[in-house]
Amino acid sequence: MPLETAFRHARAWLDGLDQRPVHATIDLATLRSRLQRPLADDGLAPERVIADLVRDVEGGILGCAGGRFFGWVIGGSLPSALAADWLTSAWDQNAALYACAPAASVVEEVAGAWLKEILGLPHAASFALVSGCQMAHTTCLAAARHALLSRRGWDVERKGLAGVPPIRILTSDAHGSITRAVRLLGLGTDHIAFVKAHDFERSLASAASAPTVVVLQAGDINTGGYDDFVKLIPLAHRYGAWVHVDGAFGLWAAASSRFRHLLNGVAEADSWTTDGHKWLNVPYDCGYAFVADAAAHRACMSHRADYLTHATEARDQIDWNPEWSRRARGFATYAALRELGRRGLATLVERCCDHARTLVSRIGGLPGAQVLAQPIVNQGLLRFHDDDRRTEEVIEAIVATGEAFFGASTWRGQRAMRVSVCNWRTSDEDVERAVRAVEGVLGRG
Repeated sequence: MPLETAFRHARAWLDGLDQRPVHATIDLATLRSRLQRPLADDGLAPERVIADLVRDVEGGILGCAGGRFFGWVIGGSLPSALAADWLTSAWDQNAALYACAPAASVVEEVAGAWLKEILGLPHAASFALVSGCQMAHTTCLAAARHALLSRRGWDVERKGLAGVPPIRILTSDAHGSITRAVRLLGLGTDHIAFVKAHDFERSLASAASAPTVVVLQAGDINTGGYDDFVKLIPLAHRYGAWVHVDGAFGLWAAASSRFRHLLNGVAEADSWTTDGHKWLNVPYDCGYAFVADAAAHRACMSHRADYLTHATEARDQIDWNPEWSRRARGFATYAALRELGRRGLATLVERCCDHARTLVSRIGGLPGAQVLAQPIVNQGLLRFHDDDRRTEEVIEAIVATGEAFFGASTWRGQRAMRVSVCNWRTSDEDVERAVRAVEGVLGRG
């Protein structure tokens, strides 16, 4: 059976994560030479296909599922979430309607309610399980577009955007996924204005009659910083703006009593997004969108057709999601939340934050290293030899050891090494190995 073959290889991969290099060990040319074979006229046995695939990608798979991957903001997969994801593929449900995936519909309904409780969001908010924060932003901003224009008597889903005043987007620092959502929705990146927190009121007042979305950060990508929700959300609402919160990873701080204060006031926003495949540690293809105005959310997404069987009491996911045919991603979320429980999730968040602070402090104390930003939660910044080029070289040398994987970023005009910890597997020993690897690189001069 090909599933048994895949299981053996998957177990071998997971069991060997601590021994393998974290980085890829082969280059692009090698991968292409292995995989770019002519497609044969006749097929192969499925067991052979799987065995060949595993052999040919060897060395080209990053160890991001392991505990020594600190690049970008990438979690691993909890055991129950991974197993549930395998079952999701085996069950092969099209989770668009209750009629074609009854269990998937109810699991998603339950998981959405649990998520709202954990994240401290309004009980009445609607939600969608989407592919990631990119589509979560698109979903929430589509609801914002509907609500802002319907207040002006315009049905954007029917009439489109031609002839209506542009929607402006005010933000202190928008992630690229926000920019892409703005492009996808036809709102236009020229209408994004980057403003400092102290200039929000002046910017809002400068065009008080214009339909406006204010995008706030719950966890800046470089430092993990949070906007002042207590101050900025009521201010935006006073001018009739829709407030959207980008909480790709930072919204999970609500699960912890130690960090929940960073989100004071956030529940008063109009929409929120976060990723499951970051701090919840479920497999990729999992993001969450939440909208306070459920009617606006449904109006911009829902679809009806004569050949479909629409539920009257159950949840039809197509009413809330931009996708039609879609994976039943609720199973993995449901499993992860049950495996962790409230205390387990809080412990996971806090442990990652502690590891991030240890990494930044320990590495920052090494000769040639400099701390640019101590972690507020699980993100921190370091610089080497106070030089952009040398910083890049040190990061490359650390990654080349295979002991740890860090990424680079630019912050306040300086190149820096980002430290990002959100994997459930990361242990004290993983942190120690990473510090030793950096120490070895810096010791070579």
